[in-house]
Amino acid sequence: MSSGTVDKANTADREIVTTRVFDAPRELVWEAWTNPKHVANWWGPRGFTTTIEQMDVRPGGVWKHTMHGPDGTDYPNKSIFKEVVKPERIVYSHAGGKKGGTGVSFEMTWTFEALGEKTRVTLRHVFATAADRDRVAKEFGAVEGAKQTLDRLGEHLLKVAATNSGDFVMTRIFDAPRELVWKAWTEPKHMAQWWGPRIFTNPICKMDVRPGGTYRIVMRGPDGSEYPASGAYREVVKPEMLVMTINHSELPDEWHDAVNPQRDRSKGKPTLEVVNTITFVELDGKTRLTIRLSFESATVRDLFVKIGMNEGWSSSFDKLDELVAKMKSMDETGKKAI
Repeated sequence: MSSGTVDKANTADREIVTTRVFDAPRELVWEAWTNPKHVANWWGPRGFTTTIEQMDVRPGGVWKHTMHGPDGTDYPNKSIFKEVVKPERIVYSHAGGKKGGTGVSFEMTWTFEALGEKTRVTLRHVFATAADRDRVAKEFGAVEGAKQTLDRLGEHLLKVAATNSGDFVMTRIFDAPRELVWKAWTEPKHMAQWWGPRIFTNPICKMDVRPGGTYRIVMRGPDGSEYPASGAYREVVKPEMLVMTINHSELPDEWHDAVNPQRDRSKGKPTLEVVNTITFVELDGKTRLTIRLSFESATVRDLFVKIGMNEGWSSSFDKLDELVAKMKSMDETGKKAI
């Protein structure tokens, strides 16, 4: 055991331990933890932001940061790194807490275990006493906070991996059970209500949700222009995952010109097929939905982003959020689902 490290064998009654396996290589997970530019994007429970004043990841190095709660409360923190064994382990002593409130102190150990191209991460908070652990768990929601922090790390890793690979990733948590969110994605009467930006409608929405089945959705803009999308379902794992292709080749010439300003119209419209993987994760009555759009290259993805893909999906998710809220309300009141 290294000098200054708490003996873990005798601390079971005063620990909080959280483990998660990430679909990312250990080197990437280590970089996301030790580079302050990454850490600021995911550190803390949902709704929190973090300002990093200093982060010197080496034995004896100091990490000073302030977490900002959704209600505006600040939580100043200072940590001293005790061990940094790249890319396996980080140990630091931590002191902090609510500004003007009772302080919190513990020793934290993060371990990073390579599992092929995946990584198992384990957080171990060790407190001075069991009473300290119980107080922090109750007053600060430390157990749930650790889970949400790892959730945010996972989402950040997806985005980083997507940026490197040519994928586009977006995640949203919906305040509705997974079964309802799944229905909203797989039943035409629901899909037609939320697919596409807010000012668009879907007069045609046909779906055969099964492996090998096809779908066709025609979006109509406020000026009457139509934007067809079609494709096929490659995988359907109810209620966990959908893998579907999206073929944009039918879209108007103006749209193709925007995606590829250098294209030769005389050669016809190119086949623009994107693979969309949607995962649905149950979170105590809520649902974390993640879409991963896989493009043929980062260049093509960036062109889609340039013409508004991010805004389009954000608007669609806003509409989906409103729809599942209505579906949930009707289920709770015993009314017939919309």
